[in-house]
Amino acid sequence: MQLLRFIIGRKILVTLMVVFIFIVGIFAANKLDRELFPAISFDGAQIYASAGQMTTLDVEEQVTKPIEQVLQNINGIKSIDSSSSVGVSSIIVMAEEGLGEEVYTEIESTMRGFENDLSGVDFISTFQFSTEQPYEFYMTITNGSNAEMSQFAKKTLKSRLEALPEVRTVSLNGFEEKEVIVELNLQKLQENGLTQQQVIQIIQQSNIDTSVATLEEEEGKPTVRWTTSFNELDDIKNLQIPSAQGIVELNEIAKVFEEKNTSTSIGWQNGDRDFIFVQIGRANGTTQIEMAESVRAEIEKIRAEGLVNGFQLNELVAQADYVTDALEGVSTNVLIGGLLALVILILFLRNLRATMIIALSIPLSILLTFTGMWLFDHSFNILTLIGLGLGIGMMVDSSIVILESIYRKKEQGLQNLEAVLQGVKEVATAVFASMLTTIVVFVPIGLLGGEMGQFMVILSLIVVVTLVSSVIVAFTLIPTLSENFLKLKKKKRARSEGVIISKYGKLVSWITRKKRNRYSIITIFMVVFISSIMLVTKIPMTVMPDVLNRYAELMVQLESGLTPAEREEVALKINQKISAIDDVESNLINDNIDMFYLLINMTPEEEATVEQRIVNENINRALRDLQDEYPIIGVATADFTGMSYPVVLEIKGNDLEQLSEIASNVISEMTSVEGLVGITSSANRKLNEELIELKTDQMKEDGVTALQVFGQFQEWSSRIPVGEIRLSDTASSIFVTTNIDINDKSSFLEQEIPTMGGMQKLSTYIDLMPTEVPSEIKRKDGERMITVMADLEDRDLGSVNRDIEELLSDFNVPAGYTIGVGGSLQEQQEAQQEMLMILGIAIFLVYVVMAVQFNSLIHPFIVMSIIPMTATGALLGLLITQSELSVLSGMGMVFLIGIVLNNAILLIDRTKQLRLEGYDVKDAVVEAGKNRIRPIFMTTLTTAGGMFPLAIASGAASNYQSPLAIVIISGLLFATLITLLLIPSVYMLFEDIKRGLQSLVSPTRRGQKRKMSVSSGIIEK
Repeated sequence: MQLLRFIIGRKILVTLMVVFIFIVGIFAANKLDRELFPAISFDGAQIYASAGQMTTLDVEEQVTKPIEQVLQNINGIKSIDSSSSVGVSSIIVMAEEGLGEEVYTEIESTMRGFENDLSGVDFISTFQFSTEQPYEFYMTITNGSNAEMSQFAKKTLKSRLEALPEVRTVSLNGFEEKEVIVELNLQKLQENGLTQQQVIQIIQQSNIDTSVATLEEEEGKPTVRWTTSFNELDDIKNLQIPSAQGIVELNEIAKVFEEKNTSTSIGWQNGDRDFIFVQIGRANGTTQIEMAESVRAEIEKIRAEGLVNGFQLNELVAQADYVTDALEGVSTNVLIGGLLALVILILFLRNLRATMIIALSIPLSILLTFTGMWLFDHSFNILTLIGLGLGIGMMVDSSIVILESIYRKKEQGLQNLEAVLQGVKEVATAVFASMLTTIVVFVPIGLLGGEMGQFMVILSLIVVVTLVSSVIVAFTLIPTLSENFLKLKKKKRARSEGVIISKYGKLVSWITRKKRNRYSIITIFMVVFISSIMLVTKIPMTVMPDVLNRYAELMVQLESGLTPAEREEVALKINQKISAIDDVESNLINDNIDMFYLLINMTPEEEATVEQRIVNENINRALRDLQDEYPIIGVATADFTGMSYPVVLEIKGNDLEQLSEIASNVISEMTSVEGLVGITSSANRKLNEELIELKTDQMKEDGVTALQVFGQFQEWSSRIPVGEIRLSDTASSIFVTTNIDINDKSSFLEQEIPTMGGMQKLSTYIDLMPTEVPSEIKRKDGERMITVMADLEDRDLGSVNRDIEELLSDFNVPAGYTIGVGGSLQEQQEAQQEMLMILGIAIFLVYVVMAVQFNSLIHPFIVMSIIPMTATGALLGLLITQSELSVLSGMGMVFLIGIVLNNAILLIDRTKQLRLEGYDVKDAVVEAGKNRIRPIFMTTLTTAGGMFPLAIASGAASNYQSPLAIVIISGLLFATLITLLLIPSVYMLFEDIKRGLQSLVSPTRRGQKRKMSVSSGIIEK
């Protein structure tokens, strides 16, 4: 109390500290970065190896396996998942918890230059999974000629935007690039005694711009320059080629022409390939919002100058908008929650001065929280904003408890200073215990694995900072202002007991009067809790809810080997399908050869006619409908690690045929599971190949070698780069190919090759044998694997998970083969196990804190008896609102443990104080209930009121905020009502047990009436 006397006696110091916090808090709020997600690097990485046209089986043996073997020597790797397909090896490496950076650094170092040790590998690239993105603002230039759009993008837009201090870089994609093709006529080459290699060398040697000498004796020492570089198409056509028949021009033995390079296009926007894709990255120290404001202001200037003419410049995605929406949502929640808290205070205390004190503590606590976030180097993002929203709901609890205690002491007639000292002293232990129990429940959250664990740690830290800030304010500002500023009306000094308090006192007296009364209460609540467990199966479940920001990112996996024309046909059909869906505004399809990456914008929230959940379902359904008619393998949402299916089964074994058979049987069984749609597997993907078989006897007879035949194949199919030509200030690549056009088996075999006996048909030396090969081979930790994937429709993940588990338990798998779950199913099972462990550790830590705080082993059991009822209330809230039980709502239950115990702590702490003052146990229980019912109702209603805006919120973060808020509100309200009855009942139960034990220990004194001293009470320690 000496410290409190010092604080109250130094009002000027407190005032200056308040001003200081306001200044620093506002400064910190302006310095905090604003972004959609915090910069987090996950414990995973991907390795990508390009191997030209190497077959799937060869990629597995010659690329994937060697890389896996090297990775096995790196410490800290938890799992290795690989995928081998034509010319590509993709390997996903997951590291042990917390070793992501270290493992990735070693992987990057090991893979650097490793392609030199692997035959046929062009390059190997690596990247670590992370929330960080190089670009955060996207635009498109459309509906104009490519030349005009390209000129504007390069000369105006890029230079103007990169000149802004808020912009780090601007990336442009989608320019129309042309190539010069030299198509050699093989027959004319033979007639002129030329080879393909000779022509290539002449083209390369002729396209030269270089210095050949320096005239040292001349003034200025000029250089002599040789320049025969190509400047126009005719330079190539008229190139003179020496041959056995004399000099011939290149256009006599080859067709020289320009063609558009379709591979330079990024994809399609709204079905149109002709557009420029603009990506903008922000400078260091600049927030997403600042960059977006700066870019938009510069774009308006460019428009005002009339530079956007003959085409359209439109925004595609600006992540700053989602951050702004979330910030505005939290600001609104703070305002509404604060107003509700003040209304509740006025209703309970009916004192304007008390309300003004709390009103001042709210912004002070918030600004102190901003200061803490700045010191811990956090930003305003979707996670910290949710944490702020939750913290704001609990922010005034400590202040209310202390203020109410001081207020009651003044009502009892104590003078100002004495009322403050006694009021704070009475509740200080309870407030500290409540804060500590709320904080310690966040300690085991770090055990939650994966990206979700990192997200939850950030969220938890913000809640802890908010709570600590509010407690600091409660023990400094509230007592200082309450001494003189908090005044009562004279008629309130002899205030009589209210009706509610009187009725509640009688109810607690009834509980303490007879054992059967309190035992009945306990029994009823036990039945309610056991019954509520059955509700779990009725609540929809998922792992993490979607971010409903009127925007969707999807990945469409295509069959391997599709031509550009085939991919364009699929893309145009996708655009047609999704454009017809209500509330879909625009789409961009990024062409990644075997994968389409879709960015879909929906109408803004204020113009929406269909809620986003339904729009998402309609988009997925439309894309799945295309799988039967078009070469689409699967459709899935995109996350930080790539494609993400809700249902994934992993079938492991060695033989691909056996794996395919098992996968087929599993798919047949899965079709009976309600809610599963788009069921497919990696086993369904086969490539048709014609295997070349050499006729060795005939080859020996004609003196033809295998190397000679193979060289002829390469000559026919090669596309060799031989240099560049500048056309219209743009560099175009030159490629040499042949006029051999092989489209069918017969024309291939009819081709002729030179031999010692003259030209012979290819069919003389080879046969083609049709065969099927897998387009993709997956491996997990060195073992072959086939995955079965499925999407969900009209059913939640939890109920499907139960059906899948039942299906697998009855499924017979051959020896040497296993079936396990992956994807969201695996994540859900792991999350459930981790959440149960976290819950158990949190309960134990809460017990430890209370045992130390109360110096009792029994008190914590009484307080914690309310925890089961908390789960009942939370489950009822999820059931009534049909909100999903996810990691976030599970986190809400963990938070709830710390919150609901506050009320029980208030009751038990006051009971202990009264017994130390000499009250009988029954009188102490009744009086404690009457003393604490008002602050219990006030803190409960202010917490629920502060979180109510989160529960009904809409916008980008609503699906993250709402489950947390619903769990806390429903659990807290239910547990509060139960606390007022259950805690007195359990307290008396332990008292009965104590008396029974005493009777067994002292049988000679059994039945004697005696007054129990306070020191012999059950709770005294």
